[in-house]
Amino acid sequence: MLIPKADRKKIHEYLFREGVLVAKKDFNQPKHNEIDTKNLYVVKACQSLTSRGYLKTQFSWQWYYYTLTPEGLDYLREWLHLPAEIVPQTHVKQQRSHAPPRGMGGDGDRGERRGGGRGGPRGDRGEYRRREGGDKEGGMGGSGFNPEFRGGFGRGRGAAPPAAS
Repeated sequence: MLIPKADRKKIHEYLFREGVLVAKKDFNQPKHNEIDTKNLYVVKACQSLTSRGYLKTQFSWQWYYYTLTPEGLDYLREWLHLPAEIVPQTHVKQQRSHAPPRGMGGDGDRGERRGGGRGGPRGDRGEYRRREGGDKEGGMGGSGFNPEFRGGFGRGRGAAPPAAS
């Protein structure tokens, strides 16, 4: 399919900037959701890049999910005439603070959050499970709950076995 160079450039720039692209499988959609061009142009340009090994395609629930491969990164960098320092957003490492994530610190909050027999603010879980009557009134969680099966027409019930020939 012939795609105007201006539209192809928009698609390639978006792909290089983000590193990923999503397109609905609707060839009559007048405009792509994120790129100012026809959705058909986006799908067909990405189909072309996929066939050359520059994109990886995943299709699910009528949506195409495209991911840039390392070869595609090199190709788009050359096609767009960009320096090697510029990389897509998906290739940029996020800055992490030097503080450990919540719950991983050694200040003793781990036992409080889990409460698994360590005497945190919620008490012992075993104690919770041994309480009579549960949390709610009416005995749904307590010892009075006794489900029973009353029969029915499930497997092996209510029908004669097939005759052997």
